Amino acid sequence: MTTTRPRLSEVAALAGVSEKTVSNVINNYPHVTPRTREKVERALSQLKYRVNLSARSLASGRTGFIALAVPGLSNPYFATLAGHVIQAAAAQQWTVLIEQTDGDRNPESEVVGGSTSYLVDGIVLHPESLTSADLAARADSTPLVLLGEKPLNHVADRVVADNVAAAADLARHLLDGGRNRIATIGLDPHSELMASGLRSEGVRTALAEAGRQLDPDLSIGVGSYQRADGAAAMARLLALPEPPDAVICFNDVLAMGALSQLNRSRIAVPEQIAIAGFDDIEEAPFAAPSLTTIKWDTKRIAEEAVRLLAERHGSSEALPQREIVVGYELVVRESTAPVR
Repeated sequence: MTTTRPRLSEVAALAGVSEKTVSNVINNYPHVTPRTREKVERALSQLKYRVNLSARSLASGRTGFIALAVPGLSNPYFATLAGHVIQAAAAQQWTVLIEQTDGDRNPESEVVGGSTSYLVDGIVLHPESLTSADLAARADSTPLVLLGEKPLNHVADRVVADNVAAAADLARHLLDGGRNRIATIGLDPHSELMASGLRSEGVRTALAEAGRQLDPDLSIGVGSYQRADGAAAMARLLALPEPPDAVICFNDVLAMGALSQLNRSRIAVPEQIAIAGFDDIEEAPFAAPSLTTIKWDTKRIAEEAVRLLAERHGSSEALPQREIVVGYELVVRESTAPVR
């Protein structure tokens, strides 16, 4: 048995209003009284009316959706970022479709040039595999904003944070606290993830200012950025003839694994080894000891990304490529207390 899809006119008749008023309620226009809105919403519910998204898209030039593509939501940083993007998009009356790419080339390509791009008004992408040439060659004109510091200049709007400066500040903090042998966990020369390379560069910059170099044995790469990888990397550092007295992990998740390994090995933190991370995830202040870290302004990153999309989507003119640099804060906690 087939059922007839309810029409706008039927909703209007049941609610006792015009079809234009029903359309205003469906499209969330502000100039509708609460009483009228309630009557229309009750009629919509009673008739089980569903909005024809294709028709609305053709009429308005908007799909009502944007896409957010990140490497993985298991990383608390990206989960937090996604929450802020959802909030910022809601203010623009956009719903966010979240894609998890695992940092792989094919999923990233599908987001920016496949079927997804034709279903949304804009895309926010944190790329790890695509190159400038890949993005410059895309035939689709859906507005795109890139996050992170992968060197993809002049191909799309970007919202970035200064990883080099942040890592240098973190290393200077450890040096000022009397640490002499600083290690890093998280650099993988085979990875396309540029943040780790930039953070390594920042550490090397601070060490060079102090007349030192990063010992190659103290730069430990990882296959992924999970707690187990941090623990395994810390075990390698502890097995060295001369272990470090401070470790900078390239995200807080790695740092949590490293802290766990130090606790199992009965190494006192920060008395014997100081440890720090990046991202200021929710568990960082509750670690034992609490974790020193770099806190990114994820709320502003999200707001700026959505703002750039809205401006480009709403403009009939060609806008220049724009780059927004967002700040950070060095949050000092117990894990890097100075050497006594």
